[in-house]
Amino acid sequence: MKLLVVEDEKALAQGLKFNFEQEGYSVFTAEDGPTAIRHFEECYESDEESVDLVVLDLMLPGMSGYEIAKEIRRIDEVVPILVLSARELSEDKAYAFDCGTDQYMTKPFALPELLSRVKNLLKRKSLVRKAPVSTRKVPKEYQFGNVTVDFEAFEIEVDGERKSLTNLELRLLQYFIEHEGMVLTRAQILDDVWGEQSAFVTTRTIDNFVLRLRKLVESNPAEPVHIVSVRGAGYRFMPEEMSE
Repeated sequence: MKLLVVEDEKALAQGLKFNFEQEGYSVFTAEDGPTAIRHFEECYESDEESVDLVVLDLMLPGMSGYEIAKEIRRIDEVVPILVLSARELSEDKAYAFDCGTDQYMTKPFALPELLSRVKNLLKRKSLVRKAPVSTRKVPKEYQFGNVTVDFEAFEIEVDGERKSLTNLELRLLQYFIEHEGMVLTRAQILDDVWGEQSAFVTTRTIDNFVLRLRKLVESNPAEPVHIVSVRGAGYRFMPEEMSE
């Protein structure tokens, strides 16, 4: 297993490298964003040397950890990203999750807990990679109604107007599309879209994200025809408006 540690404090980076190597992991350290992303891309292009997990600081020179997380997510949607930061505000944690990170630990930290989290994230990743695909394959561009979704550009086009989506908005929309016509409970959505982040959010968060998506894709968000509510259950995605 290969870990990428992005940390500009040399002593801490070397300490993490040493302890991870004692656990049997291969470790590459980077002090800044461009170095980290360049290494990640090079490894991603080689199946045998791909990075299995990223340990990421947020306060870095030149390029923040948030920006790095976004870039990594554009390359790989599955690789676990664990934030290790001195930032303790809930807003920092929420934004980190919006950028695609999986877990968040604050400094100072307990080494046994860090090692345990890394082990669990790697185990979860291996299960995801081995899991059979049971949902429909979504193309890079997908159309429904008067909406075109560009998954690579993180954008949608509605009646000729392009709009940007956040990472989580895009992941939620893709999840709906993959499960076209199925009734999805809030608990399902929380587990499958938010994953490890679900411990920090509530089902109300899902409702808020659905409202945001409706404002983007529905002609009349108050009377949605694509992302519809199923009373007492959850939500269902319908690519075409249902006839009476």
